[in-house]
Amino acid sequence: MSYEKLEKHHVKEKLEKHHVKEEREKLKLTFSINDEEFTITVSPTKRLVDILRDDLSLTGTKVSCGIGRCGACLILMDGNLVNSCLLLSYQVQNAHITTIEGLKKGDLDICQKAFLDEGGFQCGYCTSGMIMATKYLFQENENPTDCEIKEGLSGNLCRCTGYGGIYRAVDSIKRTLDSQSKIES
Repeated sequence: MSYEKLEKHHVKEKLEKHHVKEEREKLKLTFSINDEEFTITVSPTKRLVDILRDDLSLTGTKVSCGIGRCGACLILMDGNLVNSCLLLSYQVQNAHITTIEGLKKGDLDICQKAFLDEGGFQCGYCTSGMIMATKYLFQENENPTDCEIKEGLSGNLCRCTGYGGIYRAVDSIKRTLDSQSKIES
């Protein structure tokens, strides 16, 4: 066998072994996203953000830094705020996930509406993560202080707005919830 044929044979053999190994290492993943059950087969090390965007076409969750520092990929998993770029598929088995798309049930969610009304976005890249962090903030504390608001949003980076519109949106949500609780009292 010539060197060239031997090399091609070796490469082909390696590719076949890799393909068999890859098929053997697939994970049957079952979880719910936005109250809809899914079962898909993926690599156990595929990132959740890639599953959301590439496999399920839920592109509202953004990818920016890819290392959990910017907050663009924030989602709620089992009620907790998490960076989907840091979660591997095997970590979300049987989880309940809410993405930005899952907040809207008919009308816009109170957080989505406030960001829209108060100009809490510019380019929109950080917006879904900001809204998810805000949703979580008010889920945990309906009447956060200014300090708690800043801390609650501290994991999100925005390079466009200067945060003024974002803080106005959060303040608007706070006022709305406060007036609703007064009506219910």
